[in-house]
Amino acid sequence: MARFQLARVKVSWTALLTLVYFTYLLFGAIIFQMLEREAESNNRDHFQLEKLNFLANYTCLDRHALENFVQVILAAWENGVNPSGNSTNPSNWDLSSSFFFAGTVVTTIGYGNLSPSTVCGQVFCVFYALCGIPLNLAFLKQLGKCLSNYLGRLEKGMISVVPHKQTVEALAVSLFFIAGSLLFLVIPPLLFSYVEGWTFGEGFYFAFITLSTIGFGDYVVGAEPGKKYITLYRSLAGIWIIFALAWLALILNMGNRIMAHVIGLTHPGFKKQEEEEDVSSTTLEDTSKI
Repeated sequence: MARFQLARVKVSWTALLTLVYFTYLLFGAIIFQMLEREAESNNRDHFQLEKLNFLANYTCLDRHALENFVQVILAAWENGVNPSGNSTNPSNWDLSSSFFFAGTVVTTIGYGNLSPSTVCGQVFCVFYALCGIPLNLAFLKQLGKCLSNYLGRLEKGMISVVPHKQTVEALAVSLFFIAGSLLFLVIPPLLFSYVEGWTFGEGFYFAFITLSTIGFGDYVVGAEPGKKYITLYRSLAGIWIIFALAWLALILNMGNRIMAHVIGLTHPGFKKQEEEEDVSSTTLEDTSKI
């Protein structure tokens, strides 16, 4: 196990990373609790007050009947049916919406607002994901290579103008990051805000939660029953997700390399561990080929 010396005390990288990881989780839990708990309590009290007012205004109903109706609404929502509006609401399973759903399956986003309700659909979804997730990873990896090649050609073209290699690399990465941010994280939220009626902050929040594959499902494009969307709207959103994921994966990979390089300069033990892991993975790959 790789170790580094800090103030004459040998520290295990695994132990340190474990401590940092769970400390970060605990920090997030405390902050989220502070920010959201009171709002949840207020929303719960408001909902209970609305139910009491509803029963007071409609005396023909009792609490048991209202609770049953609330359960019907919850069941409809869990099955992907928006309780607001009427039966003329657009289908969640037209070709465009189904394409969007298929994309959320293979990319492991899984918003949670829509899922197969039939046994056949659920079984097919399992096998579709088993085959689709590796295919998606292979596609994103290849797409990332294409983007890396494009970045390399951009660097070569800039080197012919500016002979300083490190400066050119920094400029090329910066241009790549800025252009990708505009294309995938700025312009799409503006479009979503316009079409869905969100604020830009909500659109940007949706874009990041989607591309990070967190997928809470609190914001989903093309899900408002009172709006009329173009036929390919959700399909285009699915295509945006796929290409943006490839760009984001490349950016995160660059960030990981930079961080590993910085840590390796300050703590040689980390670099040694990386080399040991590379040798170990290469040995495993050679063994599997036998």
